Amino acid sequence: MKPTRRALRSAFSAPPPAAPALVTALALTTSPTSPAPLSAQPAEWRYWGADAAGTRYSPLDQIDAANFGDLEVAWLWRGDNFGPVPDPYLRATPIYVNGTLYSVAGSRRTAVAIDPATGETLWTFREPHTKRWEDSMRKNYGKGVAYAEADGRGMIYLVTPAFFLHALDPATGRPVPSFGRGGTVDLLDDLGPWEHDRDAGLPPEIGYITNSSPPIVVNGVVVVGNSHEQGYYQTRKENVPGNILAYDAATGDHLWTFNVIPREGEFGNDTWENDAWKWTGNVSSWAPLSADPELGLVYVATDPPTVDYYGGFHPGDNLFATSILALDVETGERRWHFQTVHHDVWNYDIPTAPNLVDITVDGRGIRALVQTTKQGWAYVFDRETGEPVWPIEEREVPQSDVPGERLSPTQPFVTRPAPFEMQGLTEDDLIDFTPELRAMALDIVTDSFRLGPLFNPPSLEAGPGGVAIHCPGANGGANIPGGAAADPETGILYVASIRGCSAPRLVPGTDEDPESNVDWVTVGPGGVRGPEGLPIFKPPYGTITAIDLNTGDHLWRIPNGDTPDAIRNHPLLEGVEIGNTGARSHATKLVTRTLLMYAEGRGAAPVFRAVDKLTGEELGAVDLPGSTITAPMTYMHEGVQYVVMAVNGRGLPGSLVALRLPEETLSPPPES
Repeated sequence: MKPTRRALRSAFSAPPPAAPALVTALALTTSPTSPAPLSAQPAEWRYWGADAAGTRYSPLDQIDAANFGDLEVAWLWRGDNFGPVPDPYLRATPIYVNGTLYSVAGSRRTAVAIDPATGETLWTFREPHTKRWEDSMRKNYGKGVAYAEADGRGMIYLVTPAFFLHALDPATGRPVPSFGRGGTVDLLDDLGPWEHDRDAGLPPEIGYITNSSPPIVVNGVVVVGNSHEQGYYQTRKENVPGNILAYDAATGDHLWTFNVIPREGEFGNDTWENDAWKWTGNVSSWAPLSADPELGLVYVATDPPTVDYYGGFHPGDNLFATSILALDVETGERRWHFQTVHHDVWNYDIPTAPNLVDITVDGRGIRALVQTTKQGWAYVFDRETGEPVWPIEEREVPQSDVPGERLSPTQPFVTRPAPFEMQGLTEDDLIDFTPELRAMALDIVTDSFRLGPLFNPPSLEAGPGGVAIHCPGANGGANIPGGAAADPETGILYVASIRGCSAPRLVPGTDEDPESNVDWVTVGPGGVRGPEGLPIFKPPYGTITAIDLNTGDHLWRIPNGDTPDAIRNHPLLEGVEIGNTGARSHATKLVTRTLLMYAEGRGAAPVFRAVDKLTGEELGAVDLPGSTITAPMTYMHEGVQYVVMAVNGRGLPGSLVALRLPEETLSPPPES
C-alpha cells in the first residue's frame, strides 16, 4: 500500500493531500556499468551538482522508502536579512565540505557558512560595494560557491554579480591574502582587450557581463563562467563575449582565456560572416560547469549570440554559440565541441550543466557525457572524444520569412534517446478536455498563431498567418531549476521538463529603442495563452522521465506532482475527469542509492516526494514550508543524513530548509 503523506513537524500549515502519481511506463533493461562509475564523496556534497561530474547523486541510504515519510524539519535558515532588498527566490544549492555548509544569499551574493546540524550562521562575507554590482542584472541569481584544496589549504571560491572572483578561508570567511590581489581577482582584467574601470566596470558602449553560477575547480585550476542580460531585451548588436577564464587555484594567477566567439585565425572564426565576430557578444556559459579530472577536461555549455530571436546581423552558424565545449583544463585548448543549434534564433541556450556518467552500450564501456536541453533532447557523447553514442542527424528545417534573416538550412536531430518533451505544435496537440475548450483553442491559433514543428522560425508581429509558435519555448523542455540527475550505479538519467511554448513577436528595433541598431527585436520570449487561462496544449504539463543511457530507452515517465489547484478547480472543468496533469513547473531533484527525491518547483505545491528509481512509483511525500526553485542536496553529518533545499513563499523569501529523520528512529553509531 502506498504510504500517505504526512505533514512535517513544523509550524507551517499543510496543503491538501497529494493524489497518487501516474506511472506511464514501467521497464528496466539496465546492466552493470563499466568502467567504474564517477561518484560523489560518500558523506559530502562538494560541488553544485554533488561532484565534478554534475550527477546530483549521493550514495547515502539512511533515508529510504521505509522511513521517507518520517522526515521532519531539522532547521530553517532565513536569507531575507541579506539585502539590501530581500530576494524572493533563493536559487543556491549549498555545498557540504569537512563538516560545514557553504552557500550564498541575497542580492549582494553574500557568502555564508552554516552549521549543518543547527542552521546557525557561522560567518558571512560580503563584497565591497561597486557600481558594477549596482548595474548587474543577475544580482539574485547566485547558485552557490566552489571549494578546493590548494597547496595544502582549503578555499571557498565565490564569483559575484560585479564579476570578481574571491578566495575565502573556509574557517573564517576572510579573503586569502596570497590569492590574487588580497584575496580577489578582477575577472574583467582577463576577459579580453577591453579596458574598464575597477569600480564601474566596462563602458556601456562596449558591453556588459556578469555572473550567476559558481566556478568549478579541477586539478588545481579554477574555471569561471559568466552571463549577460537576457537576450530578448537587447536592442543593440554590440556586446562583449562570455569568454571562459581559468586561474591557479592557489595563487589566483591567470592561466588562460578561451574565446567563445573565435578571433581572427582561430578555429570557427569563419562561421561568423560579415565580420560579426568583431562586435557581436554574449555566447556566455551561464549554467554551472562539469569536469572529468582524470581526462583533464572541463565541459562548458553556452547560449546564443546577442539578441535572442534575430540574427540577421551575424550570418553563419556562429560557433561556439549554443554549443557543448570540452576544454583542456591546463591549457584551455578545445578538445572537442558540438553545436546543438546552428545560428540560434530560438533562445535555445543550454541551461544545465552536462552530466557525466559511465555506461555500457552493446557491451562496450563508454565514458559518457549527456546534455539535456530546452529542445527536449538528451544528447549523449563519448566525453573523451566527442563522438555521439547514437547518430545525430542534420535535417532540413523551415526557413525564415523575416527580412534580413538567414537561417541554417539544417539542424542536428537526436535519433536516440527519443525526445522527453513534446516537439512542435499541431492541432492534434491542442487542449481537448471538452469540445468547447478545443473549439476555443482552435479559434486562438487560427486567429493569432502559426503552428509548426521544432525549429519553427520566429516571425514578424504582423506576419502572414499570425505569430509563429515554437515548442518547446524559452522555458520549455529541461531548464536550470530541474535539469537532470544521473545515477552512476545504473546509468539511468532522470530529467525534469515542462511543456511550454513561445511566440516571440519581432518588431522594428527603433520601436523599442530609438538608438537601436538592430533591424528586428522582441521584448520578452512571448508566452502562449490558452482558453480562459488554461494551457493551450494537452497535458502532462510537467514530467520526470527516466532514461536508461545504456540502451537509450525511456524506462518510465511520471507527472511532476499533482494537478495544480488552478486547473483542478477551473470552472470550465467542473465534473470533467482530467487525470493528473502534473505541475506546470520544473521538478527539482536529486538521486541517492535508494531513492529519487524531488520537489515540484517554482510556484507549485510545497511538497517533497520520493519515488522508486526503477519504476517511478511514488513511495512517500512530506510537506515543505515553501516551494522550491533549485536543486536540493544531501549529506551525512555526525551519523545523520540531511536533505537541504531552498524554499520560497509563505513569508519565507530566500530560505533554506533542512530535513532529517527523527532522532528516536535512528540507530546509535557504532562504538569506535
